Amino acid sequence: ADEGIINACAGDLLRYRKHIGAEHIQIFADIKKKHSAHALTADVSVAQTAAAAQLFLADGVVLTGTATGHPADPCQLPEVKQAVKIPVLVGSGVTLENVRDYLDADALIIGSYFKKEGYWANAVDPDRVKKFMEYISKLRE
Repeated sequence: ADEGIINACAGDLLRYRKHIGAEHIQIFADIKKKHSAHALTADVSVAQTAAAAQLFLADGVVLTGTATGHPADPCQLPEVKQAVKIPVLVGSGVTLENVRDYLDADALIIGSYFKKEGYWANAVDPDRVKKFMEYISKLRE
């Protein structure tokens, strides 16, 4: 990852969560995390990675794109949903133009699109949020 090698340990995290009395706080695992090189896991499919996260007791998995604001591959969504029984979220690159591709996700994490000019570092643009949510409401009818 950009941050260097991340050596995650689900057991340590779950024990710490219990120790601090935070078992009501859910843990969502990024799978094939954006900004990471995947050299160590190139031979493992996204579905296998999701299944491993479920085995390690993640409460949900997050499917992302290759970088902040870049869309996740919509073809991977059904593959991941079929592989796990926990919630599958899409957490990157969702826009008004492509949200239909992700309607089968259990949830969406939207950041950059809700910002002024769609740039992640800008302030939230209430008009973009309103327009997006109005569109979602129409899709739900």
